[in-house]
Amino acid sequence: MFLVRTSYLLKNGCVLSMDAKIGQYKRADVLIQDSLIMAIQPDLDIPDAEIIDASSMIIMPGLVDTHRHMWESLVKTAGTNWSLPVYLQNLYYGAMGSKLRPQDSYIANLLGSLEALNAGVTTVMDWSMPYSPDHTDELIRGLQDAGIRAVFAHGVPGETDYWNRDSQLTYSNNDVRRVNERYFSSRDQLLTYGLAIRGPEFSHWDTTVKEIELAQELDAICSMHAGFGSWGSVDRSISHLYEVGLLSPRVNIVHGNTMGMDEYKMLADSGASLSVTPEVEMMMGHGYPATGYFLEHGGTPTLGVDVVTSTGGDMFSQMKFALQAERSRANEQLLQQGEMPGELNLQSSQVLRFATSAGAQALGLEQKVGTLTPGKEADLIMIRTTDLNMFPVHDPIGAVVQFANPSNVDTVFVAGRLVKREGKLLNVDLDEIRHAAMQSKDYLLTQYRMSDAERIAFS
Repeated sequence: MFLVRTSYLLKNGCVLSMDAKIGQYKRADVLIQDSLIMAIQPDLDIPDAEIIDASSMIIMPGLVDTHRHMWESLVKTAGTNWSLPVYLQNLYYGAMGSKLRPQDSYIANLLGSLEALNAGVTTVMDWSMPYSPDHTDELIRGLQDAGIRAVFAHGVPGETDYWNRDSQLTYSNNDVRRVNERYFSSRDQLLTYGLAIRGPEFSHWDTTVKEIELAQELDAICSMHAGFGSWGSVDRSISHLYEVGLLSPRVNIVHGNTMGMDEYKMLADSGASLSVTPEVEMMMGHGYPATGYFLEHGGTPTLGVDVVTSTGGDMFSQMKFALQAERSRANEQLLQQGEMPGELNLQSSQVLRFATSAGAQALGLEQKVGTLTPGKEADLIMIRTTDLNMFPVHDPIGAVVQFANPSNVDTVFVAGRLVKREGKLLNVDLDEIRHAAMQSKDYLLTQYRMSDAERIAFS
């Protein structure tokens, strides 16, 4: 039996490889064969390949979102005026999130994944808090059916005392092992496993240690919210984790806005990653984005959307927020000294790295994705440069970071499979998905008592 190979040849695109050895091409071709990138160079001639005209496109790696609560796509736009405490009160603390049925979890993750793919996000860490094994199964099924690459960060149940720092609520080891064996026995797949733990600021210290050790045993990414809000500078949880040797490249810290300056260095020295979610952090009260602080102490931040209750689910916005917030911080320091800025302190190329190769490394996927490199999997996007908000392009990287939006994403590949072409998602019945999502949203409204103002916002 002969193996039928699927080949695509993307012709004459502007290629941003994000690989230092390959660099960028003003005009080149990209050959995809099955799931892999096989070649990047001008004037390739592959007779059997399907040719895709990329002459007015920027070809680049798919965007990597290192922190998103995918299920919240079901209550999108509800929290545009919520602070962090109000958000927690409305979605957790035994509130709306606890009312989800397994089928609601499925459609929420499917909807959220499609929103991400449509916006050129090919990889995401889904920071979940399932309420039962059935919820867990359906969250995973939603990711699978969407065809997105994801780290499923498995959280402990979101019970009423979830955010109580004295809580010793933890995982059911039996369910963790069931999920790991059933869904993540192979690393040669789109979904990989992680643990979404509460960390020392939101659970008992002994629980944090136990959960980090469980992640180490499973060789899973271990992600936690830490070092932000009014408690970040008081608790100094990063220093405690560092002192007992619990920080490592498999640990992902989310936010980190109000950590001590020495803690950023501890984080960088240990190889742990930092997920900055700039738009939500500035809005909800986490603190000022830690982008520059981490850079100044030897780290490379990554970017995430976080909560789509409060912001759009695309990474173009997060790149812009991260870039301009950090530039504003540095510029303000100069202005206070009576000086005007010269060269801006943070460059667009750095921010594009945060959203691609650095994100892949943080999720343990740098050998597979994050750059356009022959031999890596073909997770890539094509961005139209003829759209009025982009045309004419003088600086392709600047165009992506500061001008592009999801409407410019023409084509998306995940592991060599076309999931979006000519601006439309493929093999998806959006009307059916919208109908199912509305049914779940209406169900949540009947189960959770809200004020009249809140109910109008959800309706």
